[in-house]
Amino acid sequence: MKKYYIVLILITCFTHAFSQEKAYKTKEVAFQAGEQITYKLKYGIFSAAEAVIKVENSPLKFDGHPALHINTTAKTVGTFNLLFKVRNEYHSYIDPVTLLPYYYSETRQESSYRHSDKVTFNHDTNVITADKGKFPFKGDVFDFLSCYYFARNIDVSNLKIGEKLELHYFLEDGIHALTITFMGREQVKCGLGTFNCLKFNPTIIPGRIFRKNSKLYLWITDDKNRIPIKAHVELIVGSLVMDLSQASGLKYPLNPVKK
Repeated sequence: MKKYYIVLILITCFTHAFSQEKAYKTKEVAFQAGEQITYKLKYGIFSAAEAVIKVENSPLKFDGHPALHINTTAKTVGTFNLLFKVRNEYHSYIDPVTLLPYYYSETRQESSYRHSDKVTFNHDTNVITADKGKFPFKGDVFDFLSCYYFARNIDVSNLKIGEKLELHYFLEDGIHALTITFMGREQVKCGLGTFNCLKFNPTIIPGRIFRKNSKLYLWITDDKNRIPIKAHVELIVGSLVMDLSQASGLKYPLNPVKK
């Protein structure tokens, strides 16, 4: 696993805690055009990266259908620009009702590495067309960004502690699955205050970045917004923490716990 996947997982993957086979989308969408969320990542006491996610009404239409445009930029900051400079940008165009993706693109600049991809989702023929070819699929499959926003609209009222959930998403060379365990509810502090949260534990594949027993924990606001506010992942050396630092244009007000 390359280093940039740590940032990608923590920014966009940690809310993908739901399977279409086990959970269902709520009727009311939890977000709106104009929403902007900012996250900061820290390695120990050092600031490592920042990500900004925006939702906009798109002038583009897909087969005559309107779309929402989700735009994410991720970049390293401070000393990490010298160690491993990252300047990544991701775009997803989704149906505003079903939240399924029409089109996804990414442009990544990670140190000397360069990569781009353009991905089209055809939900009538169940075929994904990407730069590396065509990929048939079954059920609902997302890109990282559309999966992030779809997951915020899942009915979690019947989730039980210890229940394992699964998601399916397309990334670069194929369709992948991720298993996540629901850990319960906790109060968690982030840059915008303390919130009542849902806690999840995604499965991590050990390798050059993660230890065999490394843990990744994710916290999502237990309210109508369902915004991820914090993530913590153990590495072979040290750990990374992601923290919500800014949120504007939300459909519902944030309600931090009053002390």
